[in-house]
Amino acid sequence: MTQEDSFISHLIELRSRLMKAVGAVLLVFIVLFLYPGASAIYDFLAQPMLAALPQGTRMIATGVITPFMVPLKVTLLAAFVIALPVVLYQAWAFVAPGLYKHEQRLALPLIFSSTVLFLLGMAFCYFFVFRTVFHFIAGFAPESITPAPDIEAYVSFVITMFVAFGLTFEVPVAVVLLVKGGVVTVEKLRAARGYVIVGAFIIAAVVTPPDVLSQFMLAVPLCLLFELGLLVASRLKPREAADAQAEEAAE
Repeated sequence: MTQEDSFISHLIELRSRLMKAVGAVLLVFIVLFLYPGASAIYDFLAQPMLAALPQGTRMIATGVITPFMVPLKVTLLAAFVIALPVVLYQAWAFVAPGLYKHEQRLALPLIFSSTVLFLLGMAFCYFFVFRTVFHFIAGFAPESITPAPDIEAYVSFVITMFVAFGLTFEVPVAVVLLVKGGVVTVEKLRAARGYVIVGAFIIAAVVTPPDVLSQFMLAVPLCLLFELGLLVASRLKPREAADAQAEEAAE
C-alpha cells in the first residue's frame, strides 16, 4: 500500500467514525425531541433560575423564533451529552491502531472516566452552583427592579458554565495523560502547584460571573481535582518506562 492509499484509507476511516458519532447524537436527539420533548427539557434546565426569581415572575423571549430555537438548542446539547460515550469511543477507535498495547488498555478507562467526570462537573454546576449563585445574585437586586432574564442569554450562560465546569472536572485526566505521556513528571507538577492555584482563580474570574462566590466554586474544585490527578498519576508509570518494559518483554 502506497502512502497516498494509506492516507485515503485514514480519511475514509475518519469519515466513518464521524458519521457514527453524529448518527448517535442525532438518534438521541430524535428520541428526546419526541419524549419528553424540547419544552420539558428546557423547563428542567430553567428550574434553578426560576427558583431564584420572585414568585410569579417568568423568563422572557425577545426574538420571534427564540421560543422554538432555544428549546431545540437545549435538546441538542442534552443529546450530545448523553451520546458522549459513543462519541469518545469513536475517537478512541480511530486512534487505537497507532497506540501501544498498554496505551490501548489505558484508553478505555480514560474514556469512561472522562465521561463520568464531565457529567459530574455539569451536575455540580446545575444542582449546586446555579442554585447558590442565582439566589446570591437575586438577593442584591433592588426592590424597584423585577428580574426577567431573556431565555437566549440564559441558555448561552448555562452552556458556558457547563463547559467550564465539565472541563474543570477533566483536570485529573489531563494530569494523568501528561505524566503517562512523559511530557512532565509528578514532581514538576507538584513544584508548580502555586502557579496552578493562581491560574485556577484567573480562569474562574474570566469564565464565571463577576462575583466572588461563583469564582470560588470553580477555582476550589479545580485545585482539588489537580491534587487528585497528581495522586492518581503518582501511581502510574510514565510512557518511557512502560515502553522499555514492553520492549524487554518482546525480546
